[in-house]
Amino acid sequence: MPRRGPTTSRERAAWTDRRLLIGIDEVGRGPLAGPVVAAAVAFPPSCPRIRGVRDSKVLTGPRREVLAAEIRRRAALLGVGAASPRLIDRLNIRGATAVAMRRALSRALGQPVGRGAEFPGFTILVDGLPFHELGFGHEALVDGDALCYSVAAAGIIAKTIRDRLMTRLGRRYPDFGWDANMGYGTPDHLSGIERAGPTPHHRRSFTPVSQLRLWASG
Repeated sequence: MPRRGPTTSRERAAWTDRRLLIGIDEVGRGPLAGPVVAAAVAFPPSCPRIRGVRDSKVLTGPRREVLAAEIRRRAALLGVGAASPRLIDRLNIRGATAVAMRRALSRALGQPVGRGAEFPGFTILVDGLPFHELGFGHEALVDGDALCYSVAAAGIIAKTIRDRLMTRLGRRYPDFGWDANMGYGTPDHLSGIERAGPTPHHRRSFTPVSQLRLWASG
C-alpha cells in the first residue's frame, strides 16, 4: 500500500485558532561538505493543497523543483537560512542547525504577510526533536516532513536550494562528485578528499574529513 502523504490537520487546527502554522525543516546535517540549509513555510487559511508535496527525500530532483516553484507562489510566509561549514565546525552541527532554522524563521517573520494577514498569531512546528537553541517557542514532530504538509513544503524548499548550491560547487571542485552526492560521504567523495585534500567547503570537524587530514599529514 502506498505511503500516505502529509496532512493539513495541524494547519487547520491553527487556522481555527486564527493562527498560521509555520513549518520548519532542514537539509544537510549529515554531509561532509556544504552548509546546512533550513526553510520556514506557512500557507494561508484554506489554501488549496499542492498535489505531490511530501517528504523531499522521496521526490526526484525535477519534481522538487516544480513543487518548490508552486510552494513559493502559494505561501503566505517563506524564509530560508543557512549555516556555513565554518560555523558548523565552530558550534557543532546541532548548534549550526539551530542558527539556520532561526535565520529562516526570522526572514519569514520579517517579510510582509500575503494572504492570511488577518491571522495575528502563529504556531511554529519543527521537524524532529525540539531545538531549544532556536530562540522561539515551538512544537516538534518526529517525521514531520512525512506527516505535516507545511513541514514537508519547507523540506522541499531547503533541499532544492542546497542541491542547487552543491551542484554549482561541484563544477568548481570536480574531484568530489558533489553534483551527484551533494556532499555526503560516498566512496567517490572520500577518494577525492584523499587525492585532492579538503576544500574550504568541507566540515573539518567531521570524523571522516579529520581522519583523512591526519593521515595526509602523518
